[in-house]
Amino acid sequence: MTIQERLRVIQIIHQTAAGRVPVYAHTGHYSTKLTIEMTRTAEDLGVDGILVILPYYQRPPVAAIKRHFKVMSEATLLPIMLYNNPANTASLPLSHADVSELVNAGWIQSIKSTFETVVPVHDLLVEFGDDFRIFYGSFMSPMDALLAGAHGWISGFLNFLTIHCVSLYCACQSGDVAKAREIWQGTLLPFKNLWTHQVLGPVNDLAIYRAGLDLMGHHGGYSRLPFEPLNDTQKTHLKQMMSDRGLLA
Repeated sequence: MTIQERLRVIQIIHQTAAGRVPVYAHTGHYSTKLTIEMTRTAEDLGVDGILVILPYYQRPPVAAIKRHFKVMSEATLLPIMLYNNPANTASLPLSHADVSELVNAGWIQSIKSTFETVVPVHDLLVEFGDDFRIFYGSFMSPMDALLAGAHGWISGFLNFLTIHCVSLYCACQSGDVAKAREIWQGTLLPFKNLWTHQVLGPVNDLAIYRAGLDLMGHHGGYSRLPFEPLNDTQKTHLKQMMSDRGLLA
């Protein structure tokens, strides 16, 4: 999306939430200057915090990434959630030591840890406990992360099978491992595998979510090139999967 489109989405979400839940706006950009500009506009809109992705594409060194977050923290009074997602940004990953440095310096207050592994969740919990908010940021191992003690889960997956994702979170929070496994293995994992094993063919995960929402009677929106929507055969396969699991009325 363009910057103006992103800001419009932030505005709509903030207005819709109407104070019922905290709203964190993703204002990250590979340019520190543009990240600050978006952040200040989001701050004027009244959001509660910001999510900032690693500076992407240009692959700055780790020292420059740290400075990016230092400058961001000096430019806003809002709490900052670090979006540590090197796989989708072509950025260098921030190690546990790097993240700890940002936390101890007061430059970030929470993290979206987007790795297949939940090891970063364990490491951060051991060091900071509940003093630093740790969110698992992938759809690969959310049950493991939540049972490990992650404070929450952020993923595009939650826009699709929202009720089941919330049920997984609640089961993990209450320590009901059997229920968590039932939800994950019986419902969520097969849909995760549509992308990880490319069961439908070479498709983007967002296209799966959009098609699934359409099938449930919601407006899933559309994908912009270079990402394409599911074709008719893929939609039929998805519809059958959803019908078999009682997800369609």
